Amino acid sequence: MKISYQFFISSMVVVFVGCNPQNKTSEATKTEAATTQKTITFADFKKIKGVDNVLEVPFQLSTKLDSIRLFVAPNKDAAHMKIAYNKFDNYYGFEEFDEFYSIHYSINNNISNSIEAFVLKSELTAAFDLTLQGVDLYEIRSSIFKTSQDLKNKSFNKYGTISEVSEQEFKTVSKKRIDEVLVKNPYIKLKDGNWINTENGKETVIVQHENVSTEDGTLSNEYVGKSPFLHLEVFKENSVEVSDTFYSFYNIKSGSNFQIFTAGYPQIIPTKKWISYLSSNSDVGSDFEVSKYLEQKNNQESLLYVNFTKFKIGDETKAFWADNDTFYAEVYPTNSAPSKDKKQKAAFIKIQLKPNLF
Repeated sequence: MKISYQFFISSMVVVFVGCNPQNKTSEATKTEAATTQKTITFADFKKIKGVDNVLEVPFQLSTKLDSIRLFVAPNKDAAHMKIAYNKFDNYYGFEEFDEFYSIHYSINNNISNSIEAFVLKSELTAAFDLTLQGVDLYEIRSSIFKTSQDLKNKSFNKYGTISEVSEQEFKTVSKKRIDEVLVKNPYIKLKDGNWINTENGKETVIVQHENVSTEDGTLSNEYVGKSPFLHLEVFKENSVEVSDTFYSFYNIKSGSNFQIFTAGYPQIIPTKKWISYLSSNSDVGSDFEVSKYLEQKNNQESLLYVNFTKFKIGDETKAFWADNDTFYAEVYPTNSAPSKDKKQKAAFIKIQLKPNLF
């Protein structure tokens, strides 16, 4: 009986070993692998109405990867497929989850063939989260040095250096800026649709470009302030038909026709007689230009123009010169954009011109 009992126990042990949890794990792994590896197509995704108005899109997404995964649900265990990432396709983000974004994706850019899919935050970046990390700030599309245009050189290193700096450095250095601050002239007022100078009790209409008929529509003018050094009044001018804005300079006490303007908020260095600006280009990136004021000719001479490609200007009025060669500005990555709930991330750059460049 004792021997039989031991044999029974041994049999039980054998049976117990046969039910080892490792085998269960192995089976579960096989099942999970089978689920994950299931082949799916675009037909497995929810069909939706395509985006026909980009302004209604909460945010857009982009990536530096060659391919991304589209999930049928915001779950890492959900069925998914891999597609090649095409920067010319649109990845419209609509909702944010813990690890995913929901997107509306048009297959082959066909709006009538659109699906809802979910993408990992680790694989795509929302426009409001874009930064300058890893961006080649030196990249330019073209440049003009004095009168010589250069369409072949694609780097700013020919003229100087450019780098990202901290917001703290930007704020600290701004307290020692050397460019002048435009001040309001209390004698200039808007009256009956015209800007009037009422100094010494005499009213003088400031004749502006808005009196000239243009193909782009009527120009509107906003008084910005006076340059104490140039003794000129600065107006911001724009058209309701186009997005371009420029700043024009006027001498209200002279009948001379001044041909001075900038395509962005002006920064003026009196000691150099420089007028500069950094503004977003309506096509690519930002335009940076430095020109010299020619008082005798009531005009200006361009010294340097550069079209940077990797960033757009933030608040133009915050840009400044720290010294004769060093320029600071607040910028954003080129494709950066805010959403209704989130602000885009600002960055700060320092442009250092080569000594005695001009």
